[in-house]
Amino acid sequence: MDGVIAGRPLVAGNADAIALVTREPLSFWGGYDQATGEIIDRRHPLSGQNAAGRILVLPLSRGSSTTAAVLLEAVRQGTAPAAIVTDGLDPFLLLGAIVAEKMYAHTVPVVAVSHKDFERLSDGMRLTIREDGRITIAPANESGDNH
Repeated sequence: MDGVIAGRPLVAGNADAIALVTREPLSFWGGYDQATGEIIDRRHPLSGQNAAGRILVLPLSRGSSTTAAVLLEAVRQGTAPAAIVTDGLDPFLLLGAIVAEKMYAHTVPVVAVSHKDFERLSDGMRLTIREDGRITIAPANESGDNH
C-alpha cells in the first residue's frame, strides 16, 4: 500500500526504516531489552522481534516512567527504534525521546497519527518520516531491504 499520512510530530525528526507494528501497548520495563532492541515480553505479540533501527508502531507504552529510562538507555547503546509512531500522546515515550535528544544529540522521532491511519500500517512497510510529521508508506520490497 502506497500513500502519505499526515501525522503530528511530537518529537520532530527524520527516519526511513521498515515498520514493526503492534496493536498492543508495550511495557518497555521488562518488555524491551535495551542492550539488543529485542522485545522480551513473552506475552506480547512482538515477542522475539527486534525493534532496533526499525520504526516501532504501537498505540502507546504500558507502565510507568521507566519507559523513558529504558528508551534513553537504548539510544545510548544504539539499540533504540529509528522512530516511534503512535495513535495517541504517550508522555513516557516523549520524555525518553526528548531527553535522548538533549543528552546524546540523537533524535528518535515520535509521530502521532489518527486511529484510522494507524490501522493502515503493517509490518514490513517502509516508512519515511519527515520533520513535519508526514509519513510516506511504500512496500518494503521497493528498497530491497526487508528488515
